[in-house]
Amino acid sequence: MKFIFVIAISLLALLLQTQLVDATGVGFDKKAYTWTSLVHILIYAPDFDSDPNLVDTIDVSVSTSGHTISPYELAETGTNTGIFAGNVTLTGDPILKGIGGVDGKGEIPSGAQSGHGPNDGFLPSENSDGVTVSFEYNRDQTITGSALIQWNVGQIKWLEQNYQTNAQGVLQIIDPDMNLNPKAIDKFETSVWSDSDSGGTKITMSETGKDTGIFQGTVYFTTDFQSSGGRLHVIEGDIITGEYVDRTLPYPHSPSDDVHLTTTTIVGKPIAPLEQVNSNNPRIVDYLGNTITTAKVNQQILIEADLKNMQQRDQPFTYLVQVEDSNGVTLSLSWIAGTLGGNQFLNLAESWLPPSSGKYTAQIFVWQSLSEPNALSPPLSTTITVA
Repeated sequence: MKFIFVIAISLLALLLQTQLVDATGVGFDKKAYTWTSLVHILIYAPDFDSDPNLVDTIDVSVSTSGHTISPYELAETGTNTGIFAGNVTLTGDPILKGIGGVDGKGEIPSGAQSGHGPNDGFLPSENSDGVTVSFEYNRDQTITGSALIQWNVGQIKWLEQNYQTNAQGVLQIIDPDMNLNPKAIDKFETSVWSDSDSGGTKITMSETGKDTGIFQGTVYFTTDFQSSGGRLHVIEGDIITGEYVDRTLPYPHSPSDDVHLTTTTIVGKPIAPLEQVNSNNPRIVDYLGNTITTAKVNQQILIEADLKNMQQRDQPFTYLVQVEDSNGVTLSLSWIAGTLGGNQFLNLAESWLPPSSGKYTAQIFVWQSLSEPNALSPPLSTTITVA
């Protein structure tokens, strides 16, 4: 009993220090809970230590919106401690998410109510609620303590920023609202996909322990097989996306709302943004493909460069050519859009008719697209002499 007594006193001191026990002597282990939390309750009532040689009990009332367990018995943490403890499991409200449940497949909390104490209580709760404990200290004084109940916005991340091909990646989702049974390991499924397999697959997310609200799932990357179960088809350089649909969102969201949260990682050696496509050898050629050093007025010329996709996956691109005169005034802006296959080499050219003699500058840009002007390689430049 001495060991239990020391733990109880230490816990009470900690609760007092963190202000989780109010002035009335009612304490909780957290300031806020989710709808299916395990709620630990402490009451400091030394006057109710009626027998210093026995473990005494007291009766309290534990309630949420529209639900109450009364009386609910708390037990003294040891002989002669004056500290009374117990816990109640919040069981949510299954009506809030309907038949779709919190995982879209019907997974819902029980909404059960039962128990007499000190550790067998089950009490329904809502997404925006509170848990209140009331204790009649004497005929003229009832002490109470309350804590919030609220939903949370989930978090999702890969444990590593980069994984090797034919290895395995670990996805982590943190959402206490999915801890539907705080006395067991909860599980649900979520989606992962790659650039080379946009359909992807589903992986099982398992809670890292009872009542943690932290879930992890493993996906096995493969270059040799199609996606299936926990296996995902990838190729070198693929961006891998993990998704979590959070269906339990705090106010001001309504219970019917959801949000899609995503996170990405890379399979294989990361390629810097400006090294995804190798562009080089800018040149001026005629319509037969012959390199020319001096063009004539109104002669159709081609502004050409070589491109190579440095990735194994397909890469959409836009080849954009801008021509300026000697004063820096833009005279022409034209482009070609397409897709480079994995490791594909291509030479591209845009035509232009010089309006007059002089010197001009042609600038070549390789972007992801006009709507997403992310540079895939450094810009190129070449001089055009027109006689």
